[in-house]
Amino acid sequence: MAHKESVSHAALANTLRIDDLSVVFQPIVNLRTRRVFAYEALVRCKTPGLESPPKLFEHAVTNGYSGRLGRLIRQLTVKACRGIPIFTNVHPEELGQRFLVQLDDPIFSHDSDVYIEITESVPFSHYDRCVQVLTELRTRASVHLVIDDLGSGFSNLMRIVELQPKIVKIDMALVRGVDKHPRQLVLVRSIVQMCAAQGAAVVAEGIETAEELAAIIATGCAYGQGYVLGRPAFPPPPVEWPLK
Repeated sequence: MAHKESVSHAALANTLRIDDLSVVFQPIVNLRTRRVFAYEALVRCKTPGLESPPKLFEHAVTNGYSGRLGRLIRQLTVKACRGIPIFTNVHPEELGQRFLVQLDDPIFSHDSDVYIEITESVPFSHYDRCVQVLTELRTRASVHLVIDDLGSGFSNLMRIVELQPKIVKIDMALVRGVDKHPRQLVLVRSIVQMCAAQGAAVVAEGIETAEELAAIIATGCAYGQGYVLGRPAFPPPPVEWPLK
């Protein structure tokens, strides 16, 4: 008998029905104005065995459905979050299936800016493909690149420079406890300054306490994201500002 967490090809195909998927939204906050700058869309799936987003994408990649899955997520995102910029994650395998550059992709019907998040590891493993797709996307207004999870692993900063992202997101590993560790604070400030010199704003991810938020603001970071500012929810939630 198969393990209860195993998911068949048929079960994966079933998740590709839009009714089996949903999205929640977490605010990305302008730390100067204290207002929502954008919302990041996070997928949820109700198919048994695929409730975890990493597991969902893992099986989609294994069975060749990552492009279609990404499109369905973008369809839900655009429908549910009008009139404000959105961040949406793109799995590296989607770049090869070219769903993103199709003229009828949902991102091109959104009424505000769209930020395509690609984890920092993508430029290393899929660099040529990444450049090709992003070159096509940049010919269309209001679509921008976000390098996600900077600091989660090794970073080829020259590749990030070459891709010219609009925004860089600092991984929560660098944010967690930043108020308690002066050297960590210096590192985050240096990243913010480096990105600014390259024309990219920075989002600090995973801010969980008021103390971390205050420290991040002191670095000059433009945007923040984390439980202390708002948990993922549907409909898109307002900002929770913990500082006086």
